[in-house]
Amino acid sequence: MILTRAIGLTLLLLLGMLSPSNAAEADLRAIIAKFATASNFSATEAVVRELAATGDTAVERPLGALAEGDLYVRKADSLVFIGKAAGGSVELLDPLSGEKSGDAAKSEITKIKVNNTLRRAVRDALGTLTLGAKDPAARIAAADTMFKTPDATNIEPLDAAIASETVASVKALLEQARAASVLVSDRPEADKLAAVALIGGRGDRNALSLLTAVEANSEGAVKDAATAAIANINSTLALWDAGQNIWYGISLGSVLLLAAIGLAITFGVMGVINMAHGEMVMLGAYTTFVVQEVIRNSFPGLFDWSLVIALPLAFSVAALVGLVIERGVIRFLYGRPLETLLATWGVSLILQQAVRTIFGPTNQEVGNPSWMSGSFYIGQLAVTWNRLWILVFALGVFAVLLYVMKRTPWGLQMRAVTANRRMAASMGIRTPWVDALTFALGSGIAGIAGVALSQIDNVSPNLGRGYIIDSFMVVVFGGVGNLWGTLVGAFSLGIVNKFLEPYAGAVLGKIVVLVLIILFIQKRPRGLFALKGRSVEA
Repeated sequence: MILTRAIGLTLLLLLGMLSPSNAAEADLRAIIAKFATASNFSATEAVVRELAATGDTAVERPLGALAEGDLYVRKADSLVFIGKAAGGSVELLDPLSGEKSGDAAKSEITKIKVNNTLRRAVRDALGTLTLGAKDPAARIAAADTMFKTPDATNIEPLDAAIASETVASVKALLEQARAASVLVSDRPEADKLAAVALIGGRGDRNALSLLTAVEANSEGAVKDAATAAIANINSTLALWDAGQNIWYGISLGSVLLLAAIGLAITFGVMGVINMAHGEMVMLGAYTTFVVQEVIRNSFPGLFDWSLVIALPLAFSVAALVGLVIERGVIRFLYGRPLETLLATWGVSLILQQAVRTIFGPTNQEVGNPSWMSGSFYIGQLAVTWNRLWILVFALGVFAVLLYVMKRTPWGLQMRAVTANRRMAASMGIRTPWVDALTFALGSGIAGIAGVALSQIDNVSPNLGRGYIIDSFMVVVFGGVGNLWGTLVGAFSLGIVNKFLEPYAGAVLGKIVVLVLIILFIQKRPRGLFALKGRSVEA
């Protein structure tokens, strides 16, 4: 008897604990049922707002389905379901639990119609629901959505969210979202002036857009305050834009450094104008493509390591092709620069056509590993991870190459040949092999440049063509054969290009840079960092 009473009491307690949630679910279903009787878009929007007012995250499912056009009413009993098309019929799902509730012919159900205004209402409602989410990132996303789509009805839920928020950064965003909603409400002028001051302190383009609309639709002190805030934001954004151009220029400079640094070595040591240098870059990019294809088909778990695997392979492929070109063509043309130029140009055409024959003329897909995807912000400065890693990689290649040139016997021999070829030969240095290995090294570096460029450019047979002219400009401007000159020249030309492009356009900007380099060479024929060598003395 005692055991029976204990079980009965336990069941009563459990029923008491469950009854509130059951009642809450019943209330939600009653509100959802109103979709069946909504006669127009305004009535449907009223139901959306009523669901949002409950603050229950369970309504995200039916609201999301409504926005996607997947909410239906069954004609037989006026019940509301989420519908998924399945051939000639529609699979019906419970709007709250998502469980399957049967199938229906398309003639047995009616789709609840939506328009853009209703979709915006649903988006705002979903944003309001996530104000109380446990994940701070979800609350930040909700605040951002409500800032971009201000509505006077958002003020009360934002007040509640601000009062309960414990993370300072999230609270600041919620306050900014509230200020945006105040500006479109009928609140007193003093509240709006405080809101303008708060939004003006945000200082980004979203704040500028909002305050521009306020300035156009307001009068008196609010209009004047908005105008002053807009002026302050514009001056701040001008500085950030300059910083963004500098970052873009540094990013472009890192690409030019990778493409030109191998050319600087071969041009400086051998005096060879290698018109096939861009094709070495292309071979490195296609090596990356082949590596990723093998990994996708056989070892998909290694995709994030694909670039690490591709680097030594791209260097080896490009270096081997470069060695073959030097031994088979260029060594017979030393001292004849015009013939060397024409011969390497012919080799570049052969390599392009070979790649077209093997891989086709269209662009090939090379994916970004997860650690090179996405971006982040420093203030108003947008930085993408792929370009940041390419900058780090370019500086790393430069440091390794500088060490090889300054601290290894092979580097000493290369510098000796650059300074005086005949004297180096008389001292026992095998200058033909120095030439061959130097050309292979320059080609190999171009190959690993192709690995990096595959992450930001189209991988096609014409990939190298877009960088060969810029590479020569970097080498000539910085000083033939001087690595530091190549570094300074690459970043200088990159930054100048990015500052000229907004005013002159990409093509005219390059022409202006070319003219400036020509004028500079008239004054300093040996470039920024002069280096004596046989090419200069000849």
